[in-house]
Amino acid sequence: MSKDHARAMTVSGLMRQAARYNANRIAVIEGARSLTFSEAFDRGVRLANGLLAKGFAPGDRIAVLEDNSLESQDMFLGAALAGLVRVPLYARNAMPSHVHMVSHTGCKGMVVSSQYESEGGTLIDQVSGMDLFLCRDGDYESWLSAQSSVDPEISVAESDWFIIRHTGGTTGKPKGVAYSHRTWLDAGRDWFYNFPPMDPDDVCLHVGPISHGSGYLYTPTWLAGCANHLMSEFDPEAVLRAMADGRGSFMFMVPSMLNQVVRHPLAKTLTYPALKVIQIGGAPIADETALMGREVFGDVLYQGFGQTEAVPVCMMGPSEWFSSVAGSEPLRSAGRVLPYAYLEIRDQDQPERELPLGDEGEIAIRCDGQMLGFWDNDDARAERMTSDGFVLTGDIGRIDSNGYLYVLDRKDDMIISGGFNIWPAELENVILDYPGVEEVAVFAVPSEQWGESPVAVCVVADPSQFEAEAIIEQCKTRLGSYKKPSQVIFQEVPLPKSPVGKVQRKVLREQFWGNGDRRVAGS
Repeated sequence: MSKDHARAMTVSGLMRQAARYNANRIAVIEGARSLTFSEAFDRGVRLANGLLAKGFAPGDRIAVLEDNSLESQDMFLGAALAGLVRVPLYARNAMPSHVHMVSHTGCKGMVVSSQYESEGGTLIDQVSGMDLFLCRDGDYESWLSAQSSVDPEISVAESDWFIIRHTGGTTGKPKGVAYSHRTWLDAGRDWFYNFPPMDPDDVCLHVGPISHGSGYLYTPTWLAGCANHLMSEFDPEAVLRAMADGRGSFMFMVPSMLNQVVRHPLAKTLTYPALKVIQIGGAPIADETALMGREVFGDVLYQGFGQTEAVPVCMMGPSEWFSSVAGSEPLRSAGRVLPYAYLEIRDQDQPERELPLGDEGEIAIRCDGQMLGFWDNDDARAERMTSDGFVLTGDIGRIDSNGYLYVLDRKDDMIISGGFNIWPAELENVILDYPGVEEVAVFAVPSEQWGESPVAVCVVADPSQFEAEAIIEQCKTRLGSYKKPSQVIFQEVPLPKSPVGKVQRKVLREQFWGNGDRRVAGS
């Protein structure tokens, strides 16, 4: 083994070591199938060699469109061993988003699971320079077994890119957040800082895609020699039964998932002896959901705060989350800053200036697991990163005298629905293409199921001539189902505007939010 493999803190190097030290332990589970570390590593090596033989080279970007499966592990490890930069696509996105993601990151090719073969073929046809294609169809296993089982031992540095995850953009186009091998490891390490230790028989249950938030728990679980249990889709009953059967000691859920699980009729009839951690993140959580989660599962809920650009920054466990603290409301907060991160409230007009405790401003964060910039987008980087290296979150908040962070509003009108970012401008552009719509404004309203959902107000000449379903269907077709508005309102009156002509979304949304102190909602 070369010195760089032995010394560099890389995902590939540490996953290689964990596979060697835990060869006979179970590494990955999906349904009735499972693989030991030795078996999983062998498959990763074979995929790495197969991708290199197809024409990929270390440093190339490779897109992947898949659901959770054993084959997802092939890709997670295989891309790292080949020195490739994985670009996960999200199955719920529409084709224009996929085209943008693979185009601006310069993907050389892609891997898709069989159910997405059609979408993959369309992408290959639409994007120039993306010529290499692997579909995990019925021939995949025989193809994989025919590849070399000799570890390619590609030289990888800590600073080399490992993955590009995408977040939304104020113009509606996703922005690529690139992690190096080192920053990905740092993010995973800090996720687990406040958690109880992982014991050898613990299992991390992934009820959401490892291409999204749950993926931050994947690498630390492998490195601890524990099993990653992958569920191909979110089904509350299946989740509860897996937890009750001891196949979920650690897990990540967005609030809307927890909301569905705790309200399921089975939830209070089962016991969960192996459960240690349910980490909640990705969106605000309603007090009722958090309290119900504690009632059903006990003191296992942990809340984290961060974003794709910088994660995690805050974390608190159950003893703190549900405690009484003079001068604070932990239940309503996003927790306190982790030991190895910076958290500040900055002046919205002078983002280099930190505000005193108690003042409201933009939440600014800095941590080891943060982005170094947006991929091929220096303008966006300049908007979101300060000269002293902080990431501006776009969230408005305050920090109280005990260090608790409260998220109060969003600076840029972003909507977080079920843990997914939705930008009003993206929906508005699609709705304006509908014949007869003169103006439109999209904004967030509270949703019991999703935390928040988008509502569209359309200005038209004669509201009686329009049907909301037609607008909703157009958004669903163009952007994907999860981005469609939950409600469309038609009116003849022009939208409220500022003195300089900017549509005032906040004025429109006030009637939906009541008298609460926050303009963000959780499920």
